[in-house]
Amino acid sequence: MFDKILIANRGEIACRVIKSAQKMGIKTVAVYSEADKHALHVAMADEAVHIGPPPANQSYIVIDKIMQAIKDTGAQAVHPGYGFLSENPKFADALEAAGVAFIGPPKGAIEAMGDKITSKKLAKEAGVSTVPGYMGIIEDADEAVKISQEIGYPVMIKASAGGGGKGMRIAWNDEEAREGFQSSKNEAASSFGDDRIFIEKFVTQPRHIEIQVLCDAHGNGLWLNERECSIQRRNQKVVEEAPSPFLDPETRKAMGEQAVALAKAVDYTSAGTVEFIVDADKNFYFLEMNTRLQVEHPVTELITGIDLVEQMIRVANGEALSITQDDVKINGWAIENRLYAEDPYRNFLPSIGRLTRYRPPEEGKLGEGIVRNDTGVFEGGEISMYYDPMIAKLCTWGHTRSEAIETMRNALDSFEVEGIGHNLPFLSAVMDHPRFISGNISTAFIAEEYPDGFEGVTLGEDKLRDIAAAAAAMNRVAEIRRARISGVLDNHERTVGEEWNVALQGQSFDVTVAADKSGSTITFADGDEIRVDGDWTPGHALAHMSVNGRPLVLKVGKISGGFRIRSRGADLKVHVRTPRQAELARLMPEKLPPDTSKMLLCPMPGLIVSLNVAEGDEVQEGQALCTVEAMKMENILRAERRGVVKKINAGPGDSLAVDDVIMEFE
Repeated sequence: MFDKILIANRGEIACRVIKSAQKMGIKTVAVYSEADKHALHVAMADEAVHIGPPPANQSYIVIDKIMQAIKDTGAQAVHPGYGFLSENPKFADALEAAGVAFIGPPKGAIEAMGDKITSKKLAKEAGVSTVPGYMGIIEDADEAVKISQEIGYPVMIKASAGGGGKGMRIAWNDEEAREGFQSSKNEAASSFGDDRIFIEKFVTQPRHIEIQVLCDAHGNGLWLNERECSIQRRNQKVVEEAPSPFLDPETRKAMGEQAVALAKAVDYTSAGTVEFIVDADKNFYFLEMNTRLQVEHPVTELITGIDLVEQMIRVANGEALSITQDDVKINGWAIENRLYAEDPYRNFLPSIGRLTRYRPPEEGKLGEGIVRNDTGVFEGGEISMYYDPMIAKLCTWGHTRSEAIETMRNALDSFEVEGIGHNLPFLSAVMDHPRFISGNISTAFIAEEYPDGFEGVTLGEDKLRDIAAAAAAMNRVAEIRRARISGVLDNHERTVGEEWNVALQGQSFDVTVAADKSGSTITFADGDEIRVDGDWTPGHALAHMSVNGRPLVLKVGKISGGFRIRSRGADLKVHVRTPRQAELARLMPEKLPPDTSKMLLCPMPGLIVSLNVAEGDEVQEGQALCTVEAMKMENILRAERRGVVKKINAGPGDSLAVDDVIMEFE
């Protein structure tokens, strides 16, 4: 077995590989850019090597720098993680020439299946059903439009060397095909160093289901069941689960056998993933093969008990698989939620900055389920503009799908993140969405259910009453604390009244609080009683409560006259007042936000790539005004209405913060 492995990656996947290597007694080497010198993966590894400036094309994807790090540390093998150099045949070549093992497939398989155009041609030749499209090289935007017209809209414009949602656009007309081609080409060049683009038919209402395969160099190949990855935004997976709630055993077996046959056709070894789109009638079509470890591999590990990273290391060491297809079972259900540094209230635009608070739920048993959190960050760390915005993968396991979902709800409510915009509220909303709960999902789920973006969660009456009751009980604890500090009376409980008004989400509840040693009984004006128990202490940011015997986890912050409470995706200002205070509060005028309707504000920290208009230009609704790049993604900002450009405050190359004014209109 190898003595030392170098991980040619960063973030959560580098940390993930280090954990398996440590379990196997193998020493690890981390590489890091200047932006990552204090990163978690650097701290976890036995050794760490600095490889350059923050941009990936000057550090993490520079083969010579990785090879020098290998030479300097004496590493015998390299695990590439995903992204960066994981599917680069030149890197595999360099390792082979240096006599260093690549913990991944052979170069030939990478070239055959890692390239999206080549893989589709090979799949078609092998009799695998593929989506109609044009697999040749597309020279310019005019040719892209012509090909799109021939295929028939809608079409998917994709980077040949792409992955992770980068370099992908859906076009519904000629204008979108033209714009999408150029943006995809630019993103592909900056992310992968390869700007080749292909176009295929976009199948509406598809499900994205993928098969995990595992092969060794002795002719053995397995399929480790499927993962459903249909909850996507901008072609980037957000929620994954295993198994799929849609597949039946016959379809699962057919997809698995086809995936293994395809892998064997290219002499594949190591872990890999064959992705399919599946229509409503369970017809499946080959999409692509990822010749690497997938981001969502933890859900497969949770339902099979197989450590995929360990298997990859053993295969790279020349070992035969110790398991057979009959050993692969489905034990329970697993769900993964990707925690992104992005603001769901600003159309999911990237967010950067310092994590002033980062407290994931404790890993291990939670209720009847299990929690796992794969992460690469820590409290006080910096979320950089240079890399992917994913900061953690929160996974839960349950005996059933409903149990896994409930465990995920409680885990999300327990996950504390402050200092940056993040998508925890949105993930909570998805977990409570009737369509997701029923399993009736497709890759269009987010676009269909949130067509105008995410504007937060509006809680139902029952949940509002639970939170109102909990807030009333917490307020009593806080009032007792204040009485003790002020030293008003020896019998402090006499200084705390029983009659209160709780206002939240536009509703107001008059309640009576009857306390005892273990908790409080909250009686509403209509006679409804709710029992609240818990050990919350004023100042604690997390409250684990029991409401009528049901668990309720609240993130708690202090505001004037009450609490900021976040739960199940809702962000609430909860005011707890005496009856007289509530009466006076109703007379207070509401503060109106400032008028920014005649300004184009930068929606996220980023770099202006191009300006499409000049001062004095008349613009139409929907017209492209400028392009802002952040976290390797290009975002086109468009006019919301007709107008005339009065003033332009920034130009190409300028770095802007959130809400910086790019231009003003008359």
